[in-house]
Amino acid sequence: MIKRCIWPSNDELMIKYHNEEWGVPLHDDKKLFEFFVLDAFQAGLSWRTVLHKRENFRKAFDNYDTNKISEYTENDFQRLMSDAGIIRNRLKIQATIINAQKFLEIKKEFGSFDKFIWQFVNHKPIKNSWKSDKELPAKTKESDTMSLALKNRGFKFVGSTICYAFMQAAGLVNDHTTDCFRRKELI
Repeated sequence: MIKRCIWPSNDELMIKYHNEEWGVPLHDDKKLFEFFVLDAFQAGLSWRTVLHKRENFRKAFDNYDTNKISEYTENDFQRLMSDAGIIRNRLKIQATIINAQKFLEIKKEFGSFDKFIWQFVNHKPIKNSWKSDKELPAKTKESDTMSLALKNRGFKFVGSTICYAFMQAAGLVNDHTTDCFRRKELI
């Protein structure tokens, strides 16, 4: 039997996400933005809730095209607020639009969002050795630094806990437990 982290439980979509995406180092700007959006919408909710609405988010937010999202109008905002397929949170939707604008500013300054965001881990994944999910931190000094830098650039919904969840998802940290088959594959 394959040993994996305990958090996906027996949910097939969560298992697929764990086995194929979580903790894999990402360097694609579009995918990085998608994970930022999803982790912001997760605030106060379960990852399972967000993951099961993932395809709806992709459609609602123009496949995470930051150029399009950055130019969303009041009509787009109202469309999103009435879309039952996503999490209809006014502040999180507004934050996504603002964050797309700020994301583009960083891309212009650094050449890519990837170059900017990976600096917080010295451009290589942090490899942790947690024996249990209970040991996983909610935030770290790196996520604190990332959060502050993003807030200073005008990003919204980028607290340290959200940043750490993003770091885990995008592979900036490897937080698969030591008995999980994926940890070994990602080292």
